[in-house]
Amino acid sequence: METALETELAGLLQELLDLQKETLQMLEQKQQLLRQGEVEALGATSDQEEELLRRWEGCLRRREELLAQGSAQRLPAQNLERLAAALPRPQREKLGKQVKLAKSQARLLQHQALTNWVVVHRCLLHLSQLLEILATGGQPEPTYGKDHSSLNCGALVDQEV
Repeated sequence: METALETELAGLLQELLDLQKETLQMLEQKQQLLRQGEVEALGATSDQEEELLRRWEGCLRRREELLAQGSAQRLPAQNLERLAAALPRPQREKLGKQVKLAKSQARLLQHQALTNWVVVHRCLLHLSQLLEILATGGQPEPTYGKDHSSLNCGALVDQEV
C-alpha cells in the first residue's frame, strides 16, 4: 500500500520529467531561432519562459516540502534520490528509475543551456568586433608615431574622412 509520501514523490517526479521535457523543447526552439536570426520570435518566447520558470519554482517548493516530510519521518532526505531509495522495494524501483531519468534529463538541459549561451556569447562578440571596425574605419590603433588623427576615426562614421 502506497503512503502519501510515496504518492506525492511519484507525482513530483512525473511533473519534473514533464517540465524538463518542455524546457528542453523550448531551449531547442530558441537554438533554432538563434540559428535563423529570428530576433522578434526570440522575444516572443519570454512568456513561455516565464510560465516555465513559475512551474520550476513550484516544483522546487514541492521538493523542499517532500524532503522536509521525509526528514520528519526519519528517512534519509538529503535529496530525492536518497528519499526514493529509502522507500519499500516496489516503490523504490519505480521511483529510482524516474530519479535516474530526471538526472539524465537535467544533464541534457545543462548541455543545451550552455550551448545556447555559447552561441549568444559568440554573436555578441561578433557584433562587438563589427562595431569596433565601423568606429575605427578598420584601421588598428598606431603603436608608434604622432598625430595620426585620420586613423582614429571611422570612415563610415565621420564624414570628414
